[in-house]
Amino acid sequence: MPTRPYLFYGLTNSICSQCLEKVEAKIIFRDEAVYLVKHCLTHGREEVLIADDIEYYKLCQDFIKPGDMPHHFNTPIERGCPYDCGLCPDHEQHSCVTLVEITDRCNLDCPICYADSGAAEVSALTDKNRNHRSLAEIEQMLDAVVANEGEPDIVQLSGGEPTIHPEFFQVLDLAKTKPIKHLMINTNGVRIATDRVFCEQLAAYQPGIEVYLQFDSFEEKALRELRGADLRQIRQRAIDNLNEFNISTTLVVTVKKGLNDCELGKIIDYALAQKCVRGVTFQPIQVAGRLEGFDPKVDRYPLTAVRRSILEQSPHFQSEDLLPVPCHPDCLAMGYALKVDGKVIPLAGLVDPSTFLKLMPNSIVYEQNDTLKKKLFDLFSTGNSPTMSAVKMEQLLCCLPLVAVPQGLTYENVFRILIVQFLDPYNFDVRSVKRSCIHMAQTNGQLIPFDTFNIFYRDGAPGAHLVAKVKAKL
Repeated sequence: MPTRPYLFYGLTNSICSQCLEKVEAKIIFRDEAVYLVKHCLTHGREEVLIADDIEYYKLCQDFIKPGDMPHHFNTPIERGCPYDCGLCPDHEQHSCVTLVEITDRCNLDCPICYADSGAAEVSALTDKNRNHRSLAEIEQMLDAVVANEGEPDIVQLSGGEPTIHPEFFQVLDLAKTKPIKHLMINTNGVRIATDRVFCEQLAAYQPGIEVYLQFDSFEEKALRELRGADLRQIRQRAIDNLNEFNISTTLVVTVKKGLNDCELGKIIDYALAQKCVRGVTFQPIQVAGRLEGFDPKVDRYPLTAVRRSILEQSPHFQSEDLLPVPCHPDCLAMGYALKVDGKVIPLAGLVDPSTFLKLMPNSIVYEQNDTLKKKLFDLFSTGNSPTMSAVKMEQLLCCLPLVAVPQGLTYENVFRILIVQFLDPYNFDVRSVKRSCIHMAQTNGQLIPFDTFNIFYRDGAPGAHLVAKVKAKL
C-alpha cells in the first residue's frame, strides 16, 4: 500500500487566514518540520509552517502542566472558542502578563504596529479617533486585572506610546495603589532618550517597575523597515539614561526573517554589557494590525527558528538552557540565567529537565517566585542532588562569599532570554490559544488573550464581524 509522505500527529481547530471562519486543522510532521494543514470550503487548502524543529515541538508537550485559573471568569461559554473571550471558563490559563493600553497615540508610525497606533489623531485603517484613556478608564482596566488575578504578576502599560500620555505619572501613581507585583512600561524609548528629567522622575518609582524597550536592530535598514525611522542614536541615548538611573530594562526585539535574525547574538552580548538590562525578549512578527511588506508564506519565522538562531549566535546558552515555559509551552521559551561580574550562568541546563519542570511555576515570572528561588538555591548550594554533577553554586559564583551566595543575589543579577510567539490567522490553533497567558485588559472588566484580541476583538480587527455574527445567532 502507498504510504503518506508525512506523519499525522494531531487534530485541532484553526481559522481560514482569508475569511477567518473556523476550520478543522491537522498537525503533520514532514521534512523535519511541523505544519498546520487546513481546508476552507471557500478558500481551499492552506498549509502553514508552525515549527522547524520536530523534537522541540514534541518537547513542548512534555512541559504542559495543569493551568492556574483566575479568581473568576468574565464571560460564559456560549459560542465556543474563540468567540467567548473575556476570559471564559474554558480558558486554561490565568494572566501571567496583562496589557493595559493607556493611549492609542504614538510618536512613531511603525510599519509593523499591531495596534495601528500613530501620530495622526485619526487612524487611516479604522477611520477612528486615536485617544488617550482617562484615569477613570485606566483604573477600570487595572481593577479588572486585580479582580481576576488578586495580585497580578505583571501589568504592562502599553499603547500606543504610554510615555506620551499627558497624565503618565498619575497613571503610575494609580497603578502603585494596586497590588501589582511588577509594573512594566512598553515603550519605543523616544521620550526616555530625549527627556532626562522624565527618566529621573521615573527612577523614583523603583523598585517594582521595568522598562520594556523596543530594540530591534543595530542597522539603519532594519529599523526603517520595522519602525519607519533610523532610531540608532535614540536607542543608545535611551540606554545611557536607563543605565545612569539603573532602571530595570528588558530589550524587546521584533524579529523578521532575513532582516534582523542575524543580529540576535549581537543583541544578547550588548544587553549583557548594560547595567540596567535584565534580559531580552524576542518576538517573531505577528500578522496583525498595520503590517507592511510581510509575506506570511515566505517570511514566517516560528519560535523554533528564533531559538535555533540564538543557540547558533550566542555562546552563553546551550540547547538545554532554552526550554518551553509551562504556562504556554507552544508559544513561550525561556533561558533563565544569573549575571555576575560579566559571567553568565544559565540555570535550566544545570538541572535535570524533570526536576526543573517540577520546580517551574505556571508563570513567566520565575524570579518573583520565592518558593522557586529557595528550591533553586538549596539545590545549587548543596551540590548533593543526583541531577547535579557535584557542582556547587558557590563554585560557579566564586567571586561572591561562599555563604552569602543565595542571600546576595538581587534582581540585578537576573538575565533572561524569552521568546514570545503570538498566534495570528495563519498559525491560529485553538488547542494552543486556550493556554494563552498574555491578555489585554478592557474597561468592561474583560481580559482577552492577546492572540484573539488582535484578530477578533480590537477596533477594526478583521474578524470583529464574525464575533458579532455568531453572537447575533444566540
